[in-house]
Amino acid sequence: MAADGRRSLDFDPIERARSQWVEAGWADAADGMAAITSLMRAHQIVLARVESSLRPLGLTFARYEVLMLLWFSKRGSLPMKVIGSRLQVHPTSVTNAVDRLEDAGLVTRSTHPEDRRAYLVALTPSGRELVERATKALNAEVFEQPVLSPRDQRTLVDVLTRLRHSAGDF
Repeated sequence: MAADGRRSLDFDPIERARSQWVEAGWADAADGMAAITSLMRAHQIVLARVESSLRPLGLTFARYEVLMLLWFSKRGSLPMKVIGSRLQVHPTSVTNAVDRLEDAGLVTRSTHPEDRRAYLVALTPSGRELVERATKALNAEVFEQPVLSPRDQRTLVDVLTRLRHSAGDF
């Protein structure tokens, strides 16, 4: 059985697709297709684990990231523009996440004291308590059990860091 309760396959469908790519005459692209498809499938698997931990707390990963960013900030607050920049997401995504968090009483939004055109988002005591509970759950259920050896974890981070850097992510 697969981790999500589905019956697991007796072969690797991505490796099968790689072989079919080669047979179709696309050998130069076969390894790249397998790497990218594997990365995307791994993302689905990991995201499902993360969401399974956060769902009982009423959070999505996007909202959790906003709360955690505020939790780590010195004052427990940041301008919306900074949140978008640090999380590397579109301003609309930040607005949507902050709207939901504000509706839940986890953050407040106010006019920035030094720039009336900007908004400042602040963590509320309930937001602080929830993000601490969520982090405890994620650490126990996901981050401390990544199903990879410490060496593989470091290798994966190194490889993905190179990919992100070459794509201009930082």
